[in-house]
Amino acid sequence: MQERCAGNMIDFYQIRSPLTQITDERMHRFIASLEKELGEELKRVELSTYLADDFALLYVASGGSEGYFLEVFESLKARHCYILTSGDSNSLAASMEILSYLNKHGGSGEILHGDIKQVAEKIRALKNAHRALARLRGKKLGCIGAPSDWLIASSYSPDAMMKKLGLGFVSIPMDELLSEISKQAYEPNQYTDQFRAQAFDKAEIEKALYVYGAFCRLVKKYDLCGVTVRCFDLLDSVHTTGCLGLSILNSLGVYGGCEGDVPSLLSMAILGSITGEPLFLCNPSRFDTREGSAVFAHCTVPTTMLKDFCLNTHFESGIGAAVQGTFEEGDCTIFKCEGDLSRYHAQEGHIVSVPYSDMLCRTQIKLQLDDFSYFFTKPINNHHIICRGRHASEIDAFFRLLEQA
Repeated sequence: MQERCAGNMIDFYQIRSPLTQITDERMHRFIASLEKELGEELKRVELSTYLADDFALLYVASGGSEGYFLEVFESLKARHCYILTSGDSNSLAASMEILSYLNKHGGSGEILHGDIKQVAEKIRALKNAHRALARLRGKKLGCIGAPSDWLIASSYSPDAMMKKLGLGFVSIPMDELLSEISKQAYEPNQYTDQFRAQAFDKAEIEKALYVYGAFCRLVKKYDLCGVTVRCFDLLDSVHTTGCLGLSILNSLGVYGGCEGDVPSLLSMAILGSITGEPLFLCNPSRFDTREGSAVFAHCTVPTTMLKDFCLNTHFESGIGAAVQGTFEEGDCTIFKCEGDLSRYHAQEGHIVSVPYSDMLCRTQIKLQLDDFSYFFTKPINNHHIICRGRHASEIDAFFRLLEQA
């Protein structure tokens, strides 16, 4: 992808008929109004630059442009065209004729037209989708050990990850992690210091941080952007958990998942690449459909996502160490995709306060939701990913982009 896609500039190639009444001043006003809503510059470029961009707009400024479009069609028909139009001088009609021609002759596209604010939001979502895909290309995810035995529906496809995302996958034997843990070493940072300062049992915290050090060395060895681990095996083998280690990885921007759940790790990588937000991998725990609320919980939340926290033991086993945190209220997004990228779910909600329950995993988050049908009819496995902000439109744009590939 061109570097400009990650910056504050979006390219566009313009076509218009010289026989129409539209003036340069009116076209400039339209572009300027769109720039104002976007908060980014729209740069008119030559055809060669437009064709080289992974993401750029085709600005149809007037009617009578169809013939000019045919002159460049041979160069365009293998790509998806984002056709921008103001509606002035029959430009919308021309855009529809152009899109119809594209659809009939091996190309595809969509028209960006309507309320200027909504058009800007759509362009922003499309740009973020292209940028997210660029961030994933050439990266690798890893799974340490096999997926946990109870993940009976959480299948995944390394081939689909590579074909659709350019994302590699590495399987790492559990013995290799155990060997690294036995070195009893880790490099201190602000997050390890944070946990040591809150230690309820210094020996237990050190043991948990040795697991973190082992994760770090394997991430570096295999050049991973994210890793998931069959963490419950650690309860018997080293008598601790991976909760603190995974929490620190997530705080550092390395996607860290538990239970060897590869579809959840993949979902983390996608959501993180789209939003840049810290992520909470968690289980749906309790739904109140009358109140319109849902509680999710888990033990590996990054502290960068929390209002405050303390340390507790791992919920199921009562040993080791895990993060028990609380959240600021605000908007959020729930996301999950299948391990072969065939299906996804994105839903927006609002974080509200929740009383702590000792019958759930240590960090608990309560969301206001307006629809529960997905969870009760066609859920994508158990774990889901939550981040701050409203990002459903960006996620939708990302998966539409995958369909075009």
